[in-house]
Amino acid sequence: MSAHRSGPPRTPGAGTLGGLAAHQLLRLCEVAGLDDADAEVYARTLTGMLGTVAERPLDLPPATPTFLSDDHTPVEFSLAFVPGAEPSLRVLLEPGGGAGGPARSGRAGLRIVREAARRWGFTTDRLDELEDLFFPPAPEGPLALWCALELRPGGVPKVKVYVNPAASGQERAAATVREALRRLGHHQAFDALPPGDRLLFFALDLGDWEDPRVKVYLAHHDLPATRAAALTRMRGGPSPAETEAFFRIATGDDAAPAAPGDRDGPRPARRPVQSCHAFTETATGLPSGFTLYVPVRDHAPHDGEALARATALLTHHGLDPAPLARALAAVTSRRLEDGVGLIAYLALTHQQGRPPRVTTYISSEAYAVRPPVGLLPAGAAGVR
Repeated sequence: MSAHRSGPPRTPGAGTLGGLAAHQLLRLCEVAGLDDADAEVYARTLTGMLGTVAERPLDLPPATPTFLSDDHTPVEFSLAFVPGAEPSLRVLLEPGGGAGGPARSGRAGLRIVREAARRWGFTTDRLDELEDLFFPPAPEGPLALWCALELRPGGVPKVKVYVNPAASGQERAAATVREALRRLGHHQAFDALPPGDRLLFFALDLGDWEDPRVKVYLAHHDLPATRAAALTRMRGGPSPAETEAFFRIATGDDAAPAAPGDRDGPRPARRPVQSCHAFTETATGLPSGFTLYVPVRDHAPHDGEALARATALLTHHGLDPAPLARALAAVTSRRLEDGVGLIAYLALTHQQGRPPRVTTYISSEAYAVRPPVGLLPAGAAGVR
C-alpha cells in the first residue's frame, strides 16, 4: 500500500470540476502504468490542491479565468516519452485559482505548495527566497502561481512551480528574472538567454530532483523553422536539423493546405512558440537544458490532425505513439475531428546527460471544446 494518503477524505462527486479531473487522472494513471493505489492517492492530491473549485459544479462557469487552458479549466495533463520506458504522467494545476484575484490566488497557491512540502518532506527555501519578487502586494499579469506534479510510483510526486516574471509589471519582467537568477546563484544566466518577445514563466524544481533546475520561458512570435534552432544556448544541444525537423512536423509546415471544407470559421490568433532554458550549474552561466514548445492546436484544423502530427513526431524519435491514443480516449469520448485543442502543445526537450524527450500536453476540456477550424495564415500571433 502506498504511503502519504493524507488529503481530502474523498474525491468530489460526479458533475463537479474535481470529479471530472480525478476521473480523467485515474484513467491516465492506468495508461502510464501506475497502480490503483497510487492513482487514488494522486486523484485525491489533485482535488485537494485545487481547493474549493474542485467542488464547483460543471454546469457553472469557471470560478476565475485562467490562461492555463483555452476553456479556463485550471488543470492540464501531459505525457513525456523517452526511449525504453513507460511515458511519464504529469499534471499542471493552478492551486488557489478560485481565491479571487491575483494577490489572493498567489497567497493561496503559496500556502498549498508549502502544505505539500510539509506533507512530502521537501523544502521551499528557493521559492521563499523569491517571494517578494513574484508575489508583490498588487501583482499584475494573467497568473500568480502554477504547480506541476510529476507522478511516480509510491504516491509522492516530483514538484515544480511556475511564477509570473511580470508580477510587478511587464516593464520590470527582465529585471525581476535577472534578480531571481542572481539570488539563486546563476549570476551569468540571464545574459545567456536568446532574444525573445516576452518572458513568460520563471520555474523551479522543488524537492527530490537529481539536478534541480531553474527554468526561464520565452515567447517567440512568428518564428520560422529556420530560426528555431538558433534559440538553444546549451552545450551539446540539438542539431539545427533535429530542431527544424521537430518544428516542421509539429506545425505541419510540409503538410498540404487545408481543404475548403476544413475552414469552418475564424480562429483566434496563433499563440507564440515557447522556448525553455534550464539551468542546473552556476559555473559557466550556460543552460544545461533546452525545450521548444509548439502550440499544435493553432496549427491543425482538428485533433485528428494534431494526433497525426504527434504520432509522426514520436515515431521520428523511435517512440511508441500507442499510449498517446489511449490517453486521449481516457480523457474524452468525443471524436477527435469534432474539436481542436485536446492536444494543446508538442514539445521536444534536450537535457545534458539524458536522451531527448517528447512531451504531449493534453487538455481536460472540462468546460468547453473548441470547434474544428481551418489553418491560420502564416504570420498571425497570439498568447497562450
